[in-house]
Amino acid sequence: MSVQLYDTLSRSVQPLATESGQPLRFYCCGPTVYGPAHIGNFRTFLIQDTLRRVLEVDGTQVKHVRNITDLDDKTIRQSMAEGMSLSDFTAKWTEKFHADCEALNMLAPSIEPSAVAHIPQQIALVEKLVEKGHAYATDDGSVYFRVGSFDDYGRLSKLRQRELKTQNENSAGEVNDADEYDRESVTDFALWKSRKPEDGDNFWSSPWGEGRPGWHLECSAMVDSAFNGETIELHGGGIDLCFPHHENEIAQSECAHGHDFCKHWFHSAHLMVEGAKMSKSLGNLYTLDDLREKGISPMVVRYTLISGSYRQQLNFTFDGLHASKSALTRLERFVEALLAKTGEDKDTFNTTYITANAPNDFGRLAKAWDALRTNLNTAACLGAIFGLIGSNPAATLDAEDARALLRAFGCLLYALGLQLFTTQESAVDAPEAIVALAQQRWDAKQAKNWGKADELRDAVLAKGWVIKDKKDGFDLEQK
Repeated sequence: MSVQLYDTLSRSVQPLATESGQPLRFYCCGPTVYGPAHIGNFRTFLIQDTLRRVLEVDGTQVKHVRNITDLDDKTIRQSMAEGMSLSDFTAKWTEKFHADCEALNMLAPSIEPSAVAHIPQQIALVEKLVEKGHAYATDDGSVYFRVGSFDDYGRLSKLRQRELKTQNENSAGEVNDADEYDRESVTDFALWKSRKPEDGDNFWSSPWGEGRPGWHLECSAMVDSAFNGETIELHGGGIDLCFPHHENEIAQSECAHGHDFCKHWFHSAHLMVEGAKMSKSLGNLYTLDDLREKGISPMVVRYTLISGSYRQQLNFTFDGLHASKSALTRLERFVEALLAKTGEDKDTFNTTYITANAPNDFGRLAKAWDALRTNLNTAACLGAIFGLIGSNPAATLDAEDARALLRAFGCLLYALGLQLFTTQESAVDAPEAIVALAQQRWDAKQAKNWGKADELRDAVLAKGWVIKDKKDGFDLEQK
C-alpha cells in the first residue's frame, strides 16, 4: 500500500504517486515573515513535515519546497512602522522562524525560495499572461488577472456551487488590489500593483511602471522556478488558503503554461484555542516562545499539534498540553523497559533506532504504521502505540525481540518527528500568593468542604495557574 491522502480537488482519498524515478514534487506555502509564527501556523507546517517524514519512511524521495513570503502588504506595512528596511526586517523574522522550526524538530525543506528573490520570474509570468489575453494593464500601471478568461476558476474551492458573481458580472466598477480579500469576494485580482506612497522604497521597475507583485503571484513563479514549470504532485497549505490564494495560483499558472498546475491538494484545518478562534483581541494567539515561558517544551507542543486529524479543527488547550506531556513520558517509559532487555542506553536509542529506514516488518506496530500511510491518521497511529504499551510487551520479550520492536518504534517516532529524552523546560515557580490559595484549597478539600475547594480552585485558575492534585499534595502549573 502506498501513502494515501485526501485531495481537496477531487474530494476523495487518493494515493500519492510520482513519475518513475522522480522525487515527489511537494510545494508548501510558507510563512509571511512579519512577526513570529503562531501555533496555528505551526500546526500546518508540522502536519506537512510529518507527511514528508512518512513518505520518506515509505521509501519515497521528496523534493520539498517551502517558500518565504517576504513581500506583501503586511511585511511592507510593519517594516515601515518599525523604521527598518524590508530586507533587514524580514531577515530578522525569517531567522526566528528557522529557530522555531529547529526547536520543533522540523526537517529543513529541499529549497526555500523567497518572493523578493523571484521578482524577475514574477514579471515574466505576468508578461506571458498579458500576451495570452488573461491579464490586462490599467491606467495607473497595475495589472490584473481576468478571472472571466479562465473557465475552470473555482474548481478547487467549488465556488460555482455558491453562485457567486465576478466583479465583471456585477458591474461594481472597482478592482481589488489588496493582497488578501474576503472569502465571498470573487474579483479580478492584482498581479502587479503600481507604486503607491504607502509602499515607501519598496518598488521595482517593470514594463508597466514602478510597483511590486501581488501576493498571489509569488507562489506560481516559485513553483515554476523550483520545478522547471512542470506539473507538481502535491501542494499544501492551511484551509484558509484554498480560496482565494490557491484558486488564483491555479488560474494564473494554468493560463500561462497550458497544463495542469498540481495533481493533489493538501489542506489542514484551523486551530482553535480553548474552544475559541485565535485572535489578538482574545489574547490566545500563542507563539512557541509564549508557551516556553509557561514551562511547555517544544516536543509537547509538537505532540499536541500533530495528535489530531489534520482535516478536523483541533482545540488547543492547556489541559491537552499536560496530557501530551504525560503521553511523552509514557513513551519514554516504554522505551526504557525495552532498553533494559537489550542492555542499551538512551543515547544508543536516539542514535541507532530513530531512523527513516523502515524495518521489513513493523510487527506489533503494523497497525500504527498503516494508520500513518492511510490519510496521515496520526490519532489512530498513537492509539495503536498506546494500545501496545498497555499490554506491557517488554515483560515477555527477549533481547532480540526487544530490538526488533525498538527498530519499529524508532521508525514511527522518526515519522512523527517526536524526540524522547530531551531536556524538558523547567516549570515556572508559582508566586507565593498563588501557592497560598492552592494550599487553602487543599486544606478545604481535606476537610471535605467541596464548595470552598471548588471556589479556590477557580480563583487559582483565573489567575493563570492549574492545580494538579497528587496523593500527598499538589503541583502548580502555569496555564
